[in-house]
Amino acid sequence: MRKLALLFPGQGSQYIGMGRWLYDNHASARAVFEEAADTLGYDMAALVFEGTEEKLASTAYTQPALLTVSSAAFAVYMEEIGVQPAYSAGHSLGEFSALAAAGALSFGDALRLVRTRGQLMQEAAAEGIGAMCAVIGANLAQTDEACRLSSAASGRQVVVSNYNSADQLVLSGHREAVEQAAAMLAGQGARTTFLRVSAPFHSPLMQPAAERFRQELAAVAFGPLKWPVLSNVTGEPYRDPEEAVLLLTSQLTAPVRWLDAMRYLESSGVSVAAEIGAKSVLTHLMPSCAGTIRAFPFDSVQQLARLREELAAEIADEKGKRAARNVVTKCLTAAVSTRNRNWDNAEYERGVLQPYREIAAMQEQLDAQGEGARPTEAQMRLALSLLKRILDTKLVPEQEQRSRFRDILADTRTEALFPEYVNPGA
Repeated sequence: MRKLALLFPGQGSQYIGMGRWLYDNHASARAVFEEAADTLGYDMAALVFEGTEEKLASTAYTQPALLTVSSAAFAVYMEEIGVQPAYSAGHSLGEFSALAAAGALSFGDALRLVRTRGQLMQEAAAEGIGAMCAVIGANLAQTDEACRLSSAASGRQVVVSNYNSADQLVLSGHREAVEQAAAMLAGQGARTTFLRVSAPFHSPLMQPAAERFRQELAAVAFGPLKWPVLSNVTGEPYRDPEEAVLLLTSQLTAPVRWLDAMRYLESSGVSVAAEIGAKSVLTHLMPSCAGTIRAFPFDSVQQLARLREELAAEIADEKGKRAARNVVTKCLTAAVSTRNRNWDNAEYERGVLQPYREIAAMQEQLDAQGEGARPTEAQMRLALSLLKRILDTKLVPEQEQRSRFRDILADTRTEALFPEYVNPGA
């Protein structure tokens, strides 16, 4: 099967009405919007569907809105397509969407972080002081020289903030210096377009925001990743979730190495990518980043149908894998592979052998139904309770038990159905 990457867009992809097709057609997407409203204290659906372009373009609102739409799109993607990616990556703000999708962050924590991130970035550079400008058709040496000369002439700072593709760079910094550098490059034949953003992202002007944001990041627990997520700062996968504080802090002032990230995916054998969220900016960048990767947007009912058709073979393969790793099967495997510490024969018969036979009988019923048969929610719940009884009788430590259940639920993607087995008391 082909390797798939999921890509999550960043600021600049927002528009009034984005995600409406998700909200209108899928309860899972509506649930994401409702959680966003509960977490942030304002009606996210009203902001995104009925608000003004001006308000949505304000960084403090743009970032939570884009995260919400991407998270809603991911929920629908998993519901309708469900093919687990080999990698995921997000452009700037989109890195938070990618981390949340991969399980490193809860949606609630991600929302709170990006709300604060947006506020801090907005405060770090007063309205009108900074600017960002896309440059097409200038090489890196030309652009670096234009930044150096403009910074020296104006006494202000301008830097390359985004390596978006082989032929697109972005400048960021003080408006006066950005305008001078852009004019210089335009005079050399480059095309320049000023971006509709409210602060000079990924530049030294964001240092005050980075210092304060680091404290916010340090207060959040980052969990294990279900699949590798690429960092904007390095263009390579996170080696450990504990790197998140450093990398997400650095991301505010360091350039976005999107070209490096896409080339990493290409060299790792990825051949298909889906852009999960608003518009198709990343899809359009792909040909000049990694020509062997076919990218598909995911921003309409028609695009969902096209992606489903493209991934038909992968979807069929995924269904087979899910059937092979259902909760009942996993519980049966865990029951026999976990070390026993209880040598009371009577307790072992009652608490291990009897519940094991019940799980085995359920598995036999599923096998009799034919290939691809999946357990009901009631069967899964019973299997988990029987496994809990087995582990308790075997005197398995609580921490090891939670790890076992966490692995089973993550592998079968049923964490939302049975949170009490991962977080006691939930």
